[in-house]
Amino acid sequence: MNGILIVAHAPLASALRSCVLHVFPDSAEAVAALDVQPNTPPEETLAQARILMQGLGTPGALVVADVFGATPCNVAQKLVDGVRSKLITGVNLPMLLRTVSYRHESLDALVARAMSGATQGVIQVAITAPQNQARRATHDQDHRDHQQ
Repeated sequence: MNGILIVAHAPLASALRSCVLHVFPDSAEAVAALDVQPNTPPEETLAQARILMQGLGTPGALVVADVFGATPCNVAQKLVDGVRSKLITGVNLPMLLRTVSYRHESLDALVARAMSGATQGVIQVAITAPQNQARRATHDQDHRDHQQ
């Protein structure tokens, strides 16, 4: 089983972890979060990240960061080895939910699941589509007003 470490600007990492635990409350030991504070030196953040990775207690770990090139991602790049741990940036909630669901798969498969979850979770929703409209009560007298 793989662990998941979220590294993001404060308070995003903790907020994402809370959302994941809302859906998967039994995955608390497998998901860790590191909120990168604005005035914390990168070396200190890296030390905190290493402690969190060890605390996951899993042979493999997927590290996800919020923005490529920003401090959380730069720290995470120094943390992962590309074999037992891998890094993906652009973390979002659909990515994390998919990742937690499939954390028992190989690390390479988990990366693929995370990437597809992230992209498939971003959808433009048309507000006029019938599937997005609230159902009318059966006692509504004006049931044909949508045909104007």
